[in-house]
Amino acid sequence: MKQHLHKLGLTLGLALAAAPVHAACFADYKAKMDDPLRLHYGVIELPDTACDPGAAFGVIAPRVAAGGWELLEVMSIFDETGLDVRRDDAGQFYLRF
Repeated sequence: MKQHLHKLGLTLGLALAAAPVHAACFADYKAKMDDPLRLHYGVIELPDTACDPGAAFGVIAPRVAAGGWELLEVMSIFDETGLDVRRDDAGQFYLRF
């Protein structure tokens, strides 16, 4: 029994060590600026606490507002595997804010 618990503990420890410490969280969004009307599509990194669209909106809106933009929509939340396919479309707004 003691040996079984030791193996179980070792297995659990190895599994936890192999898990990522921090899974990156990103969102793509649409924003606008008036006078004259300008639109942009961007990609932004989010804290772990904002990895859902509702929380992301509250984080992204003030960050883009600091640059004079108004957040229109959080399109999706994704991890680092979604970055490369969005890089060209986001252009100068790729990880800018």
